[in-house]
Amino acid sequence: MKNLVVLISGRGSNMEAIVQACATEGWNARIAAVVSNQPDASGLAFARARGIATAVVDHRQHASRESFDAALREVIDGFAPDLLVLAGFMRILTPGFVSHYAGRMVNVHPSLLPAFTGLHTHRRAIEAGCKAAGATVHFVTAELDHGPIIAQAVVPVLPGDTEETLAARVLAREHVLYPRAVRWLVDGLLRVEDATVRHLRGEPQLLV
Repeated sequence: MKNLVVLISGRGSNMEAIVQACATEGWNARIAAVVSNQPDASGLAFARARGIATAVVDHRQHASRESFDAALREVIDGFAPDLLVLAGFMRILTPGFVSHYAGRMVNVHPSLLPAFTGLHTHRRAIEAGCKAAGATVHFVTAELDHGPIIAQAVVPVLPGDTEETLAARVLAREHVLYPRAVRWLVDGLLRVEDATVRHLRGEPQLLV
């Protein structure tokens, strides 16, 4: 059985979706811990209520990113993770940290990467006149919001959309896409070939 550690900074709604899918679908995995950089992250209460171990590494208690990442790594490794899942974790991680978890750390980003890396993705998609937006699950590399793409979900950008309405539509798809991608990883169904992620059984990696 594989150990999953989930990193959050707030509510962690994607973490909730993964926890629920792991339980209801009977994954060969367990959520070993939920870890946050914010002591008041509401997702911690959700995890504790379900008997999942939690931990906090407050980034404000560290003078540098390197110091924070070293402390975070020590806590995470105490749970012996097979897979590290970033679910709304709002910290930029150092190359050394990323290297330590290379090939076993994933993230979901609220855009169709490589478009709109960074913040304010929904606002930028609307301002650019995009007719479609979406979310991307990808392996984490040292370059922010890059790394081999595991799966994507597409939603329409509707006339009159605001940043908030588009964000809500994308998030709803993330709650389907991210657990699906994580389960593929748990089941060993993905292979990276020349920076392209292939599903070994040919399941669709695009959710429309």
